[in-house]
Amino acid sequence: METTSRAVAQTPAAEDGRHVPSARRTVDGYLLAPFPWYGLDEAFTGPRWLMQVGTAADGAVEHGSIGHGDEPSVKNEYAVGHPDDPKERFAVVVTVAANPVRRSADGTGLMEATSVSSAAWLAGMGLLSVTWPGQMDHTLRDDWLEQQTETAWVLADDLDGDDWSTLSLPVDGVPTAFHYRESEFGWVLAGSTPGGVHVGAYGRGMSAYGLGFAVIKDIDQYA
Repeated sequence: METTSRAVAQTPAAEDGRHVPSARRTVDGYLLAPFPWYGLDEAFTGPRWLMQVGTAADGAVEHGSIGHGDEPSVKNEYAVGHPDDPKERFAVVVTVAANPVRRSADGTGLMEATSVSSAAWLAGMGLLSVTWPGQMDHTLRDDWLEQQTETAWVLADDLDGDDWSTLSLPVDGVPTAFHYRESEFGWVLAGSTPGGVHVGAYGRGMSAYGLGFAVIKDIDQYA
């Protein structure tokens, strides 16, 4: 999956955990996607917000994220408080275009296909990007993040492994099987939709068991 934001599913943050200003709230990139965007269904009545899209080398939109609930920061009270009672409660839905193996724009090679593993990888990296283990300084977190990035990739590549369980959640009202795992930092899930895209999600403080997903009918409403 060759995209310009392959390992970034969340806005970079400064060392104090505050978001660095960026253009992630623009709806323009989302409107360029040739596939439908997914978010939590209408049962969720809290805040919703745009994050960012990822594009291939030829500029085609391949994936993007929509946030729900509290906007997470890296250094939040979850990192220094009780892990079972995070102050930020959020769920982020990642939509990934279902693309087969295809030639690159210049015709010189093949581009990696996307799959449920792609959605699991992006969701796992999204959770890591808003996680700062307690009592860890900036230098140590860089090393930790590198190790955890490799772990997230290995886990996403083995969705049938023991680290994942199966969770059935509604997608456009239809029960759909997802691969699901939890960690001390939150949860990650991934699956495919009848709409021809893969969906990943990650969150903290909001239970994944009561969630449902649905096509976003008007992405402009998020701008």
